[in-house]
Amino acid sequence: MRRRTAALALGTAAVMALTGCSTMSPGEGGTVTLNMVESLTNPARTDLLKDLIADFEQQNPKIEVNLVSPPTEQADQKIQQMLQSGSGVDVLEVRDITVGPWSNNGWLYDMKKDLAGWKGWEDLTENAVAASEDDKGRTYFVPYGFYGLSLFHRTDLIEKAGFDKPPATWEELLEQASALHEPGERRYGYAFRGGANAHSNATAAIEAYVADRIDPANGYLLKDGSTIFSAPEALDAMETYLKLFRQASPKSSVAWGYPEMVEGFSNGSTAFLLQDPEVIATVSESESIEQGQWSTAPLMAGPSGKTVQPLATAGWGVADGSKHKAEAVKLVEFLSEGKASTAFTKKNSLVPILKSAAEDEFYRTGPWASYVTMTENPDKYLVVTQPRGVAWWAQWQQRADTDVQKMILGKLSPKELLAGWDAYWTEKWKK
Repeated sequence: MRRRTAALALGTAAVMALTGCSTMSPGEGGTVTLNMVESLTNPARTDLLKDLIADFEQQNPKIEVNLVSPPTEQADQKIQQMLQSGSGVDVLEVRDITVGPWSNNGWLYDMKKDLAGWKGWEDLTENAVAASEDDKGRTYFVPYGFYGLSLFHRTDLIEKAGFDKPPATWEELLEQASALHEPGERRYGYAFRGGANAHSNATAAIEAYVADRIDPANGYLLKDGSTIFSAPEALDAMETYLKLFRQASPKSSVAWGYPEMVEGFSNGSTAFLLQDPEVIATVSESESIEQGQWSTAPLMAGPSGKTVQPLATAGWGVADGSKHKAEAVKLVEFLSEGKASTAFTKKNSLVPILKSAAEDEFYRTGPWASYVTMTENPDKYLVVTQPRGVAWWAQWQQRADTDVQKMILGKLSPKELLAGWDAYWTEKWKK
């Protein structure tokens, strides 16, 4: 998944300065100033947040919001420094990979009681409500949207190759991608992810193959308590996935991460791409392929006819050190409701948190329709929670990415890779 590498809104020195001062006390006329810190910064997103904050301030004249926007690459580290100091941050962006360590350290405020009477709950999707609570029922953030995978595909090339619809299974993807793969013409079947975050797509294949036995509360476990990597179906998944690289992907994709994958599809050189909805906006702006030449399809199923949607999420939370928690929670509520939420999800190409999106023409047509299809068919497109909040997630990502690259280079067999992953998670959970 892309972690937006963007340009800056505030320098390191300014962030560090903020960590040294406490949240401002009510000023003249009882005005409260909240410091709000975002993590996945980019200029357009920051401008949008400023517009939403202006609307909030207009509705709440006694609350002012100071938006802090550190560069994405250092943002989580800077937020952690601010949280450790116990001051300088009231509302903050909390991600599924940061909520675990930050809450375990006591830095996040449990908004459960504050939000008990919030009418906004009625408007949220089941996924949004579920994501807002941890396994102990605590609410450390309200999600602002989801990152979910779908299959970007070239409709014109599929038709030209004699197929009447896009792939519905991983096996069909291998078949179609191989048929469309013509390296001599600089056209490739699949935009393979062999570099940064390579493990995510590999794991998506494994989860699809074990979908009927997976534990929805922990996407890395089967219902019998063993890891998904120990399942015989996992080996079938990885062998199919390896064939995708060998039979249908450019050799250079051994090092492809998010930018290269997206560029490969949007410049017209690859026929299939597995990515998040934020890519819809990028491909829509491409001058190499026209709107009628591409679309998205639901995530591919495994042998059982089911698949697993490993939704990643982030949202807005409140720092435990905030001296203005009531006002901070009010801002979280505002950003999670109605026009503010809709504007944020649409302009950032996120799977929405509001039920009303299912009736919105924006989401029901074109490349967004596949996400509505998956949402409306939860028995086939299973939503599970991956253990992204564990303290060792960053370590796991690094190790797993390296293993995937070793596998596609022939230095590690699929069987050896899975045995290593099974041992890794089994040992971690024992501790």
